[in-house]
Amino acid sequence: MAKKPNGTRTFNVVVVGQNGRLGYEALLFAASLRHHSPDFQGKLLIAEPQPGPKWPNDPRLKPDIREALEGLDAEIVPFECKHFGADYAYDNKIEMLSALPKGEPFVFFDTDTLITDNLMEVPFDFDRPSASLRREGTWPKPPLYGPGYAGIWKSLYDKFGLDFDSSLDLSEPDEYWKRYLYFNAGFFYYNCPHAFGEKFLEYALAVRREPMPELACQELTPWLIK
Repeated sequence: MAKKPNGTRTFNVVVVGQNGRLGYEALLFAASLRHHSPDFQGKLLIAEPQPGPKWPNDPRLKPDIREALEGLDAEIVPFECKHFGADYAYDNKIEMLSALPKGEPFVFFDTDTLITDNLMEVPFDFDRPSASLRREGTWPKPPLYGPGYAGIWKSLYDKFGLDFDSSLDLSEPDEYWKRYLYFNAGFFYYNCPHAFGEKFLEYALAVRREPMPELACQELTPWLIK
């Protein structure tokens, strides 16, 4: 991605932090951000799931990790898991969005990310939501007798009234996985976490509630929902 200054627009950065590995990864992320982006002026937010019926154990950060994060000027943001929780922890990145500051541009990163250069030089366009395109051909896995890649992806676009044809990379051959737009949610951004999160949650719940016949042979964890 070509670099150019972000100007004066301030944005927040968020990762998920909780008891166990993600807590230590959140600390490494925070340290790398502060080291390589000393001019970052937004909020560094650590989204922390709270105890509740969706978690058999307390998912909150350990006190020493919390103290170290706060020493790096990180703000711990608690959120409640209402729909998924321990049985589908990938949903943390969906449900935490409603706890972030409404109307403030944000960038979410997977917690195992390290910042290795100045984040302020990345040309984020916060009025046009996007996510990582760094992915592999891991999903879907078309069954022997169909449907193929096109049929599976189109069923998702049709379910939500989206334009499938405009998503195709016509430089790639038909039924080759790279032809079909497949975002990896290793990072994503937009100008409002609430607007992004509401749509993200709507789609995830709809696929869980009424999966299309074309998904009958597909693994839905973690790529979509369980």
